[in-house]
Amino acid sequence: MTTATDTLVLSADAQDLLFRKARTANTFTDEPVTDEQVAAIYDLVRWAPTAMNSQPLRVTLVRSDEARARLLDHMAEGNRAKTGAAPLVAVLTADTDFHEHLHRTFPHFPGAKAAFADDEARERTARLNATLQVGYFILGVRAAGLAAGPMTGFDAAGLEQELFAGTGQRVLAVVNIGRPGPDASFARSPRLDLEDVVTTI
Repeated sequence: MTTATDTLVLSADAQDLLFRKARTANTFTDEPVTDEQVAAIYDLVRWAPTAMNSQPLRVTLVRSDEARARLLDHMAEGNRAKTGAAPLVAVLTADTDFHEHLHRTFPHFPGAKAAFADDEARERTARLNATLQVGYFILGVRAAGLAAGPMTGFDAAGLEQELFAGTGQRVLAVVNIGRPGPDASFARSPRLDLEDVVTTI
């Protein structure tokens, strides 16, 4: 009998690494996450599809103790301890000024920047496409053999003022990154079945 695992081109081990056995981590070892690992992760993430190749995701690595303290002030109480203890924290933002790079990323359409003159429409585009890239970022972390702890429990406005004042960056997620520590994950919660999600018309 052919199973879903057998149907995919990706090896069963890779399927497990990226999806089935991957878990959100709440505790980490103290093993550092290197710049080389981050570069390898981004080399995968950069290939995510985005509208007009806009690539609005920006990644801010919080490495210094001073920056970590500033970040923690804006995290929800339940997220502070694990964020304070993670080997690396990444703040993922949507750059609403992504259109300034379209001459490089979408060069065959000289009018691309002008197509995003409306601020509200441009922010919607940035948020939607950067959110898609966030999913790829989590997969990239998993592909590096690391665990990700993505969170949206924070004061976004406060964090934007604290770290990104005067820029067009809008905070989407904060992701703790590292090797999972003891009791890193909760019990696996149920997932919806195919028939609950997929409809054919």
